[in-house]
Amino acid sequence: MNDVAMWRRVTGEFLGSAFLAAIVIGSGIAAQRLSPANPGLELFENAAATGTGLYAVILMFGPVSGAHLNLVVSLVDATFGGIRWRTACAYIPAQVVGCFTGAIIANVMFGDKAVSLSTQSRASAGHFLSEILATLGLLLVIFSLARTGRSRSAPPAVGAYIGAAYFFTSSTSFANPAITFGRMFSNTFAGIAPSSVVSYIGAQLIGGLVAIAVIKLLYPDLTRTEAANIIVPHDLTKGSQ
Repeated sequence: MNDVAMWRRVTGEFLGSAFLAAIVIGSGIAAQRLSPANPGLELFENAAATGTGLYAVILMFGPVSGAHLNLVVSLVDATFGGIRWRTACAYIPAQVVGCFTGAIIANVMFGDKAVSLSTQSRASAGHFLSEILATLGLLLVIFSLARTGRSRSAPPAVGAYIGAAYFFTSSTSFANPAITFGRMFSNTFAGIAPSSVVSYIGAQLIGGLVAIAVIKLLYPDLTRTEAANIIVPHDLTKGSQ
């Protein structure tokens, strides 16, 4: 991807993050309205839309930026030398602003206020542990595939993992600081109260640190070319950053 201009890559991260937030929040609002008083069905609808939507978004923007859409993914990729630190630093604000933009779009699409702070508290020890595990699992999916030459499988694998993690974690698997920030601005089924955001992001960063250690332990061999192709199939990119 070193032949892709930086402004295009940053734009890809912004648009991909905006789509991701719109999918997560929009499907949450739709589920809440279509299946009122049925939280199990609401969660299933939200998870199905998020998992399949994420798959599509990665396919759309992967060839441009790698479709990180997640600052923990960018930081871990930079740690392993897949992208330069300056690239990660450029991606992060694009991801955060993109998720905020997507939240606004989702709110407006369903006739809600453009910005409304969520009142849904998610701060508990169980949620904290869940976000560590959710983030660790996501990174293991991505980097284990990259380190074993199976990057082509990453889009469906990431979508499937996130869809499953909606159910096996008590936090419903945010696993992404940027989307956590964006979901704070939607007082809906998919929202998160500002008081819970710090603990979620802290847990996600811890999950990233644990993932680095586990990945190094289980998959010690990695070339720079493999690191660069975290989500994009090998035949769509050339070289590393």
